[in-house]
Amino acid sequence: MIDRDRLATLREDEEARFVTQHPRSAALAEEQRASLLAGVPMPWMTRWPGAFPVSVDSAQGGRLVDVDGLEYVDLCLGDTAAMTGHALPAVTEAVTARVAAGATAMLPSADAAWVGAELGRRFGLPFWQLAVSATDANRFVLRFARHLTGRPRVAVMDWCYHGTVDEALAVLDETGAVVPRPGALGPQADVATTTAVVPFNDLDALDERLAQGDVACLLMEPALTNIGIVLPSDGYSAAVREITRRHGVLLVIDETHTMCAGPGGCTSAWGLEPDLLVVGKAIGGGIPCAAYGMTAEVAGRLSGPMLGHEIDVAGVGGTLTGSALALAAIRSTLSTALRDEDFAVAVPLAERFTAGVAGAIDAHGLAWHVQRLGCRAEYWFCPPPPDGAAAAAAVDEELEGLLHLWCLNRGVLLTPFHNMALLCPAHTAADVDRHTEVFSEALAALAG
Repeated sequence: MIDRDRLATLREDEEARFVTQHPRSAALAEEQRASLLAGVPMPWMTRWPGAFPVSVDSAQGGRLVDVDGLEYVDLCLGDTAAMTGHALPAVTEAVTARVAAGATAMLPSADAAWVGAELGRRFGLPFWQLAVSATDANRFVLRFARHLTGRPRVAVMDWCYHGTVDEALAVLDETGAVVPRPGALGPQADVATTTAVVPFNDLDALDERLAQGDVACLLMEPALTNIGIVLPSDGYSAAVREITRRHGVLLVIDETHTMCAGPGGCTSAWGLEPDLLVVGKAIGGGIPCAAYGMTAEVAGRLSGPMLGHEIDVAGVGGTLTGSALALAAIRSTLSTALRDEDFAVAVPLAERFTAGVAGAIDAHGLAWHVQRLGCRAEYWFCPPPPDGAAAAAAVDEELEGLLHLWCLNRGVLLTPFHNMALLCPAHTAADVDRHTEVFSEALAALAG
């Protein structure tokens, strides 16, 4: 139903508008290209719409201001890293004090016990360790799983996302073979030798694959997120737990994105029972940190190796891991944000966003869909897909690029590589309605 010629014309107009609006960002982008690979400090920053990335000047709450002085309703929020809202006062105060007193010393601080206990209270697992990122935490957990089970492979969901973990950069091709995910650079090994891949929401495929007896753990999100939100079908989560237990496979839940479901993520909200759990990004209020928890049974089996003389070369940890700065950031974040009262504000805003997008879609007679999980919402250019492969097949880069640039040019930021909006307590109903207005205008322009 989309006129591709009209879409291309609109994109040209929006590209010109973008360049005109951002002269200072354009100048900085030119400077960056002289010394930074791809002209950015981190590769996926190239995924933002427009001829160059906008450079940020400041961010506060649910708003962001760029170097050209333009203000945006920020519905990206650092792709979950700032799910609390930007520049939380409590985190600013705690981090400032901690830096003044020394940020890192390879020793625990007075915040350590509080952080462990609070993570246990939220997610229901009694023992915890820290990491610098969720990617690192996932790597460590996979290493533990192989050690504990003596099995070589890791199972993941088709089109999953767990950061830059090598074993998770695998998908199924059209023949059902395990192959590197499109775009993965320089795989260190044939992913078919390290990884088993199964479609999300397919219990028969999971049961059949785990029955082969070579899988140490299943690493999964409770709902797929980075390919668009794909929710589990009724009874799926409980069945996954039964299947993994029956085959002696450890269940690892990655809540890094799905913490949007509530203070304890989907694990608490849905009564999940993982053996190990990873959470990152949001728990530090913008300071790089992550954590992974485990059951008492798993912790008991790991206690010996963790106290070993050569634990420093075991492939777990890092000099900046569990720093006093990270612990101060986590404590200040979890004591003042991501609480029940915060989600009581953010979730209704996400419901309002979902309703607004759905109304615009219906008004234009499009077979599109918007999905929500807690305070996170995303839309597709298709009916709701049941698994990652179907979601990936529905990606329309041209259409997505136009909508993202259209929104950015009118003061609304969405996450650049998928159609995700994240709501925080600092956002307002007016912020949500502004997106609905801009999104509706884009659909009207496409319709002609």
